[in-house]
Amino acid sequence: MSTSKFTILGCGNIGSAIAKGLAMSGMTTDNITLTRRKLDSLSELSQAGFQTSSDNTNAVQNSEIIFLTVGPSQIMGLLDEISLSLNANQLLISIVSGVTIAEIQEKVGKDISIIRAMPNTAAALCESMTCLSTLPKFAQGLKTAQSLFDKVGNTLVIDETQMASATALCACGVAFFLRAIRAASQGGIEIGFHSDEAFTIAAQTARGAATLLLDNDSHPEAEIDQVTTPMGATIAGLNEMEHQGFSSAMIKGITTSTEKVTRLFKKD
Repeated sequence: MSTSKFTILGCGNIGSAIAKGLAMSGMTTDNITLTRRKLDSLSELSQAGFQTSSDNTNAVQNSEIIFLTVGPSQIMGLLDEISLSLNANQLLISIVSGVTIAEIQEKVGKDISIIRAMPNTAAALCESMTCLSTLPKFAQGLKTAQSLFDKVGNTLVIDETQMASATALCACGVAFFLRAIRAASQGGIEIGFHSDEAFTIAAQTARGAATLLLDNDSHPEAEIDQVTTPMGATIAGLNEMEHQGFSSAMIKGITTSTEKVTRLFKKD
């Protein structure tokens, strides 16, 4: 796979993150082509050794694995543009919110393997969480896609009906946790730390909390129990956060994002 030719079409923030992560994992940048209408926005990646182009059709013809990373409103136009250049030996990986495999098949035919993937921007540091789904007949393509995304973080195969939820929890979720870290750092400033100190403490504490869960394979409440004592400061703070609606706000944000994802793509 390291010698396969990859193309990331419509390479914006998430496309760039995938490209950087694949390169960090050891893949040769010469084998990765990035496309965008305005090539100036890819100049930094071009200088890093990636191939760049504004010609989607040519890029597709020379690739084995093709990532679709445009917005939902652009996907049908892109598929119209490249469909005649695709062949059954290629693998399409769609990272387009709200667009089903069936809708993509209508444009490109039923013989090309299609995988839906929802990573997040932490792919740039090989720390993404990526959810994947496909149809049973594309099982081999799924293995290929999973091995790719395993290089840039962790993966989970889900049913396609869960992809909107995966977008909210996995992709939008980065912003939710970043906002929580920001809030914690602001609290740190209020209790006496300088802003840079508060940010460092909050971010590293968040990293440590996530590592505790993943490395210990434990539940959040089990780890919370390790740092709460009767009549202590931790439980007092937690109870005040719950009183102010912390958990409810996070849950509502995730469900609201999920509902929004289902409305992003409107077929003509």
